Amino acid sequence: MSQLQKSIFIIFIILLIDQIVKIYIKTHFYYGESINILGLDWAQLRFVENNGMAWGTEFGGKTGKLFLTIFRLFAIIGIGFWLVSSIKKNAPKKLLFAIALIFAGALGNIIDSVFYGLIFNTPGGFEVATLFAGDNYSTLFHGKVVDMFYFPFIKNGVFPSWFPFVGDQTFTFFNAIFNVADFAISCGVGILIVFNKTVFPKEEKITLE
Repeated sequence: MSQLQKSIFIIFIILLIDQIVKIYIKTHFYYGESINILGLDWAQLRFVENNGMAWGTEFGGKTGKLFLTIFRLFAIIGIGFWLVSSIKKNAPKKLLFAIALIFAGALGNIIDSVFYGLIFNTPGGFEVATLFAGDNYSTLFHGKVVDMFYFPFIKNGVFPSWFPFVGDQTFTFFNAIFNVADFAISCGVGILIVFNKTVFPKEEKITLE
C-alpha cells in the first residue's frame, strides 16, 4: 500500500467514525442531554452544537458563519495540497500521519457546517432530530457542528484566593466539549509539536574545506 493510499485510508476511517457518532448523537439525544460513560461522573456524552469556531466562538451572524465555512473550505484545500506535496517529497511517516489526522478532522467538521443544516431538523424540548425530515433547520453552508465528548475531571474547583484576577472563583477542568474530528486535529497538531525535530528534519549544510 502506497503512502497516498495509507493516508486516504486513515482519512476515510476517521471521517466514517466521526460522522457515525455525530449522526447517532443528533438522532438519539435531545439537545443538552448527557449520560455518563461507563457510569463515570467525569466522562460524559453530552449533545451540544457549535455554531462558530473553537470553544463556541461566534461572530457576524449568518454572514460570519458563511465566511467561516468558506475559510474552512480553503483551509482544507491547503492542507490537502500539503499532504500530497509531503507524500511526493517522501516526508517522514509521522508527518504524513499528522497531516492526515488534521485533514480528516477539518473535513469532518466542514461536512457538518456545509450539509447538516440541510439534512437535519432541530426540534425543541425533549425531542430528537430527524435525518432528512424535510423541514431542515438551515441552509447550505450554515450547519452547526455536533459535539458530544465531555470530560470534566475536576468539578467545582476553586482557585486559591491569592491567584490573580480569578482568586476564590470556581472552575471546571476540562470544560471543553468536543467530537472525533476535534480529537483527530488535536492529535495531529500534538504529533507535529512533540516530534518536531523528526517530522521537520533540518537539511544538513555542506561545507567546503
